[in-house]
Formats: sequence, C-alpha cells, structure tokens
Amino acid sequence: MAKKDDKKKSKADKAKDARGGRKLIAQNKKARHDYHILDTYECGIALTGTEVKSLRQGRASLADGFAQLDGGEVWLHNVHIPEYAQGTWTNHTARRKRKLLLHRYEIDKLIGKTQETGHTLVPLQLYFLNGRAKVEIALAKGKKEYDKRHALRERQDRRESDRAMAAARRRQRVKV
Repeated sequence: MAKKDDKKKSKADKAKDARGGRKLIAQNKKARHDYHILDTYECGIALTGTEVKSLRQGRASLADGFAQLDGGEVWLHNVHIPEYAQGTWTNHTARRKRKLLLHRYEIDKLIGKTQETGHTLVPLQLYFLNGRAKVEIALAKGKKEYDKRHALRERQDRRESDRAMAAARRRQRVKV
C-alpha cells in the first residue's frame, strides 16, 4: 500500500510542477526594444553550486548579456550572477562565460543563422523550470533608430485609442 501512496504523491507533485513549475529570475526587457526577435530557444545552462544558490535568491542580471557560438558550442557571456553571500573560497566569478545546453541540430541551425549579417543571439529570460535553470535565448536582428521610434509611436497610439474607447464606453453606461 505504501507504493500506491507514493505513486499518488508523485502524480500530485507532477501536477503541481505543471501548474507553477516556472519561476522567473531575470528578464531582459530592453532586448525586445533593441532587436527584432526572429526565433527563440529554451536551453539549459551549466552552472556551479554557488551560482545556483545565488539564482535561487533571485539575483541575476541579463542587461549586457549575449550568446556566442564557439567551437560548435554555445556560450553565454556577460550575464551577471552575483557571488553567493555564504560562499567560501569555492565561490564563482560574477561574469564568467557559461555553457548553454542545446541539441546538436539546434546548434547547427544557429550556426547557419548567425553567419548572416546583423543576426545575433540575445538572452531574454533566466528562470527555473521544474527545479532546473533555463535560459531563453533569441535569434535577433538589431533595430535601427527609426524602427525603435516607430514602435514607441505605435504603442502610444494604441494606448490612446484604448483610453478613448474606454472613456466612450463609460459615457454610454452613464447615459443608460
């Protein structure tokens, strides 16, 4: 009977993980402003023990981060994971390069795409998925300055039209 209880418990744990298994640590909001996102990839990241402990405290920054292909592998550069406060001499360096874990066919696809002019790999999110650290990287192409202004103008126009429609709906409710 103990085995049946264990199975039920593990199914409940699996259901819990499926609902809320993703815990966001850091996000690169500026990347969506500065780049046209062409494709996204979810990949694992090779970390040391103190890096994982620091991430579990919710401390990381993707602001200056980028990914690069080197020797048939993908590496994440300039992502800041601060040193673990309770760490000893085994503590990690904050901005070391970290290996990203992707399937070979994904790496081959990225090699072909990043050789095109203007394409780069940018980290969008860093999160835990079912207890494992994951990074969402994007194949991106840099925006020109006028593209950024155009996107801001579209967003402002959309907000203004939404506000005007909401005000019109409020006026109609008051009349009725």
